[in-house]
Amino acid sequence: MKLCFATNNSHKLEEVRHAIKDFQIVSLEEIKCFEELPETRDTLEGNSLQKAEFVFNKYKFPCFADDTGLEVEALNNAPGVYSARYAGPQRNSDDNIDLLLKILHGKENRLARFRTVISLVGFEPTPLLFEGIIDGSITLDKRGSSGFGYDPVFLPDGYAKTFAEMTLAEKNNLSHRAQAVKKLEAYLTRAASLTS
Repeated sequence: MKLCFATNNSHKLEEVRHAIKDFQIVSLEEIKCFEELPETRDTLEGNSLQKAEFVFNKYKFPCFADDTGLEVEALNNAPGVYSARYAGPQRNSDDNIDLLLKILHGKENRLARFRTVISLVGFEPTPLLFEGIIDGSITLDKRGSSGFGYDPVFLPDGYAKTFAEMTLAEKNNLSHRAQAVKKLEAYLTRAASLTS
């Protein structure tokens, strides 16, 4: 079964393909979608649904999309839905991290969580949502060179390594996106068994 993952992020695509083995996950490029997907909603749920519906309606391809936010307690859950463009429209991860560390400088409360919402369109009459959350804290400086986004400064609860210090397999065992993807995979497996 082919399913489009509505992302241009090669890191996300790799993570999801690593996690979902029984389905052929195709990229936007593979379905000849080269345009910028809309992300104009003010919630993770809204953005993920907007992207998935755009692809499904235009390309008639079953599709899922995700939106992920880093929610920092001391910043009233900012940057949240604006995580990717926290330091500006250039969407530069290093700029985003530098700004976050600057704003958190001197703050004792560094509690944070990553939250991912996946929207799936094209399987049921109404869209399906799958959520994953992982709690942790923001480190004082960057650690590690793997991963992407805020991974070098996010330390998940109960672990001594940031996401950027973990292997892909280690991160996929616990990350917010991995949790949401596992829920998506469980649904897809059930759906496939009912149609086979």
